[in-house]
Amino acid sequence: MSSLYLSEQGSVIRREQNRIVVERNGTKVAEIHEFKLRRIIIYGNIQLTTPVITFLLDRGIDTTFLSLQGKLKGRLAPLATNNAVLRVRQHQKLADPHFTCQLARAFILGKITNCLSIISRHQRNHPEADLLPAIARISPLVDRLPLTKEINALRGIEGQAAAIYFDSFGKLLRRGWTFKKRERRPPPDPVNALLSFSYTLLYNEAIGALSAVGCDPYPGFLHTPGFGRCSLALDLMEEFRPLFADRLTLSLLNLGTLSYDDFEPSENGGVLLSNDARRIFFREYERLVTAEFLNHRTNARISLRQALHDQAHALRRSLMRSLPYVPFTGWR
Repeated sequence: MSSLYLSEQGSVIRREQNRIVVERNGTKVAEIHEFKLRRIIIYGNIQLTTPVITFLLDRGIDTTFLSLQGKLKGRLAPLATNNAVLRVRQHQKLADPHFTCQLARAFILGKITNCLSIISRHQRNHPEADLLPAIARISPLVDRLPLTKEINALRGIEGQAAAIYFDSFGKLLRRGWTFKKRERRPPPDPVNALLSFSYTLLYNEAIGALSAVGCDPYPGFLHTPGFGRCSLALDLMEEFRPLFADRLTLSLLNLGTLSYDDFEPSENGGVLLSNDARRIFFREYERLVTAEFLNHRTNARISLRQALHDQAHALRRSLMRSLPYVPFTGWR
């Protein structure tokens, strides 16, 4: 076990020597040795004692807090790395328009390429889905990227590709599931709810990966700065959105792992996962991000989580040495 997901409301997490102990109604329901843990994800109303907070910080166990609506509320992590040189370099690079465009172009290339991989694979397995028109419309956008030298024009290409991709996303769904358009505030249907929840977890993973290598997750190159928004994490996660969140959503629905009964209305007028379904979601999310596959770019076996961390290291090298950033496109 490297990740612990806690969603049973009213639980209490405390420390017992070198173990994390989970209690519910005064009864111990689980205990995990610290050496087995790298991260904890806490959903909703769950209490941490002060000793366990200190314990988690001392051990460097990344702890994430999500609201009952699935929003990222905050993270408990040790003090940021003391690599001030890297952070100064990052801010210097933000003032370089050529480097900014080069990096933004790479993020967009990774995202579009992986979106094409998702729909091309589905077209091969399900020719009746009629995804060839979407593939034909998205593919030329990849060719336009090297010719585009202005950041807003690059963002426009990314927006065009995303619109075509999500216009076709409903064709990737089976078992009677439907999807009309991407909506998130609040997500009005099960498909959007799963996408939003998955993106939140990926966003958190990207923040953790960047922080681990010493980058400042807030100032980004593709995404403009915003109050409370980790723009560099949004940059990094772009190439992984299709591989993490979209694949998980399709798998959960197309394989019948979740049904309509697993969703319920939320307080803000959208829909969210039920308590039982949330446990299934966390289980399948962890399975997807830790499963190894052959990286077709390197011919090495790797997991998506490791690929994300490798890309954070690649971004760090790009910032420090002015090297080209190569996006992750090794999944097929």
